[in-house]
Amino acid sequence: MENSLVQLKDTLARARAEISKVIIGQKEVVDLALVAVFTNQHALIEGVPGVAKTLLVRSLGQVLGCEFGRIQFTPDLMPADITGTEILEQSADGHRKLQFVKGPIFGNVILADEINRTPPKTQAALLEAMQEHQVTAGGVRYPLDEPFFVLATQNPIEMEGTYPLPEAQLDRFMFNVQIDYLPENDEVAVVTQTTSRRPEPIEPLFTGADVRNFHEVVRRVPIAEDLVRYAVRLAAASRPGQPGSAKFINDWVSWGAGTRAAQFLVLGAKARALLEGRSHATAEDIRRLVPATFRHRVLIGYRAEAEGVSVEQVITRILETVPVPGKD
Repeated sequence: MENSLVQLKDTLARARAEISKVIIGQKEVVDLALVAVFTNQHALIEGVPGVAKTLLVRSLGQVLGCEFGRIQFTPDLMPADITGTEILEQSADGHRKLQFVKGPIFGNVILADEINRTPPKTQAALLEAMQEHQVTAGGVRYPLDEPFFVLATQNPIEMEGTYPLPEAQLDRFMFNVQIDYLPENDEVAVVTQTTSRRPEPIEPLFTGADVRNFHEVVRRVPIAEDLVRYAVRLAAASRPGQPGSAKFINDWVSWGAGTRAAQFLVLGAKARALLEGRSHATAEDIRRLVPATFRHRVLIGYRAEAEGVSVEQVITRILETVPVPGKD
């Protein structure tokens, strides 16, 4: 076990270094993406155009050494354009039969670009793949190759021609990662690097078998019961109308985070501990993951919107309200 942890710490550090060849700054964003991948989960990445959302996902796929696929979501995209379709083929002896042709979802690292630009029917086809790791076509189930991750992007500033993701699909994403503009020094470095020379090629560090093994190693990272209870209490503190719910939650929140949020906090804390070179998770690991885990699961109500309260402010209040284990 200890040897596996040491190996994973080293490889995660190397993965960071490889991605930093093309992604300057954005350390927290890169770490959240790595945590999602090494816990075998999906992530939704939001940011305005030009902040390297697509480049981040592509770089991650190159580092993993896995098959990368990109799906550009548009309003006219149909489910079969993602999952695949059956075509009629004629064999050499003249017999005809239906042959399933796999769609772009049959990969390991799938970039779902501008996922909110496609209608609900197509979004539902992606949901089955994300949840069940399989595709159903013509009544036949086709399992997807493992590992399988969907890293989706969406643009938060364009609302016309978009279809908001349903709550059931949002809940399948471990994190909602927000990419902001870079600080001036980092932006200068990006502009200098991209206008003077070609970026260094990213070296594949893993195989699919390596990634699947890392999933098991992450799950074996120890975490104290009081930290698991802390994750559960944070999720429970976001729910209105419950015994003991804070007044600001009842006033501002329409729907809170479910049990899956607590599960992701615990699992993510284990992976983050390894990223930081530790073999055990801490309360700080959980706290750092709360915004990305709750951002798409806590739904604020009309009163909060009328008072100018954002979901980020609600999450901050939750973190301030729930006592941290080991602190008086």
